[in-house]
Amino acid sequence: MNSLELLGQLFRHMEWADAGVWRAILATPATAGDTDLRDRLLHLHGNQQAFLATWLGRALDREAAQGMDLPALARWTRGFHAEAGQYLASLREQDLDRPNVVPWAERVAKAWGREVAVSTLRDTLLQAAAHAHYHRGQVNTRLRQLGGTPARVDFIGWVWMGKPEPEWPAA
Repeated sequence: MNSLELLGQLFRHMEWADAGVWRAILATPATAGDTDLRDRLLHLHGNQQAFLATWLGRALDREAAQGMDLPALARWTRGFHAEAGQYLASLREQDLDRPNVVPWAERVAKAWGREVAVSTLRDTLLQAAAHAHYHRGQVNTRLRQLGGTPARVDFIGWVWMGKPEPEWPAA
């Protein structure tokens, strides 16, 4: 399996897991007004959108999701997956090693007190998938605290189920 095939699997899993989490969120009435959950979702999906903007060479609208309710955030997330999937399908293996400087690298360098190394497209694609997985765990924890049933999000669970397509909620 080459890198593009592996990244394709990670992105297919990421969409499946995001869809499952959104089904669980929208099925739990207590999530509607929970600011902690909303902040985590904005961070998770805002980062996905931020990386997509760097990959596509477009400006990031940091305010795009600020006024959205949860169903609208779910639709916004689904839109990310459609665009990211198309982008990934357009890549060639050699594209993965090109530099992908993110606009927030300077802010990180300042916070860390040291320069950051240049990341490649491969690095940022992997980061987007890993970062989303990390925060889905936090969202699932908060969902349980609110009385909901967390979604299955493990990669191996997705594999064991035959790598099903995502089932997005009707939002």
